[in-house]
Amino acid sequence: MSITIIIIAVIVTALVSVGVMYILQRTALRKKADQIVKAAEQEGESIKKEKIFQAKEKFLQLKSEHETFINEKNAQMQQAENRLKQREMQINQQNSELGRKSREVETMRENLKVQTEIAAKKSEEYEKLREQVIVKLEEVAAMTAEEARNQLVETMRSEAQSQAQAYINDVIDEARLTAGKEAKRIVINTIQRMAPETAIENAVTVFNIESDEIKGRIIGREGRNIRALEAATGVEIVVDDTPEAILLSSFDPVRREVARLALHQLVTDGRIHPARIEEVVAKVQKQLEEEIMETGKRTCIDLGIHGLHVELVRLIGRMKYRSSYGQNLLQHSREVANICATMAAELGLNTKIAKRAGLLHDIGKVSDEDPELPHALLGMKLAEKYKEKPEVCNAIGAHHEEVEMTSLIAPLVLVGDAISGARPGARREVIESYLKRLKDMEEIALSYPGVTKTYAIQAGRELRVIVGAEDVTDKQCEELSTEIAKKIQDEMVYPGQIKITVIRETRAVAFAK
Repeated sequence: MSITIIIIAVIVTALVSVGVMYILQRTALRKKADQIVKAAEQEGESIKKEKIFQAKEKFLQLKSEHETFINEKNAQMQQAENRLKQREMQINQQNSELGRKSREVETMRENLKVQTEIAAKKSEEYEKLREQVIVKLEEVAAMTAEEARNQLVETMRSEAQSQAQAYINDVIDEARLTAGKEAKRIVINTIQRMAPETAIENAVTVFNIESDEIKGRIIGREGRNIRALEAATGVEIVVDDTPEAILLSSFDPVRREVARLALHQLVTDGRIHPARIEEVVAKVQKQLEEEIMETGKRTCIDLGIHGLHVELVRLIGRMKYRSSYGQNLLQHSREVANICATMAAELGLNTKIAKRAGLLHDIGKVSDEDPELPHALLGMKLAEKYKEKPEVCNAIGAHHEEVEMTSLIAPLVLVGDAISGARPGARREVIESYLKRLKDMEEIALSYPGVTKTYAIQAGRELRVIVGAEDVTDKQCEELSTEIAKKIQDEMVYPGQIKITVIRETRAVAFAK
């Protein structure tokens, strides 16, 4: 019993202690809360005062800005009011000035009306006097005024036509003289600046060998090697008694070059038999095609010509293996290109187009297409096919005057071709056959009635026929040129084509004494 009481007493004591501690902690927490509330109230009061101060400052600032804005607006309104007053004063002055000018205009109108009436009266008097004078003049001159006017107009027209014709003739003569001198100067300077080159026309290439023993190996047993080589290259191989030399004969220089290079490789290698020959010829043909392309590219680079179609570049390379009247075609075309560029520079024309047309003018000679066409027309067709400019195409087609010239580049190419081909030593032909052909041409033309003189010019490319004006009419001239061309075509053999020009000249001569 006593233990229970003791336990209860202990528990009561503990509970009392806990309660006292709780009361003490609660009292402390309340005091602390009161302090926090008091501090918060003080901080809030401080913040409130600060915000009120900031609001007052902002208000004062806005009030100052508003007053400044109001003052500026008042100043602007004052200025606008002053301008309106000035403009009103100006308008008043202009109105007064306008009234004054209006009164002056009215006065001038009245004066003009009076002067008009006076002028009308004088005009009537003048018209009457004029009619009287005309009547008297008609009586004296025995013709009407209309007839006199027509006669005067006709006289003045005749005099004006005479003076105009004389002036035109003077201008034409002066232009012809100046143009002739200028053209001669340009051509002479161009010829002097361009170095001439010579070449030898041939259809045979000489292949040199070290000894005649190699000839037997080239011929082969029963001639099988030489037959295989001729069949593969299309070249006639002549093995004769000429010491240490074999002749390669063909009209195509590319074929001759293929045969020459193939022979060189075969002789150097030492293995000569039909299978080896075909292999070497195919290899050489491929190498030559590459060399042709390289030659074309190098030529274009040397001349500064860019943008050519690859097929045109190939044709330019083929020119290296083609000759015309003994003149290497590539060298001739390069020379024509430089001549055209030089003359174009003298005349202020486009030198690049002139050089391009000069280089391409003979590409028709190395093309395999349409061999029946003249090479100039074929070249023009190829240039059009590969998208060359119209000026270049026309210059190519017109360099033998087979088509009409439509640009200033065309006559430059014609002249450049003539200059390059006419150099001493540039072209060669058997002189006897050449002279005989020219003489036969002239004799054929002289055999027709009415023909007085004939001249073969342009290295035999053109025949000038001069007829008597009394014996041949203009219509007969056309028939005569056609007949001569047909007879030359039927009776003669010649390269290219020949232009027949019939000239009928009428002269009127008078002497001023």
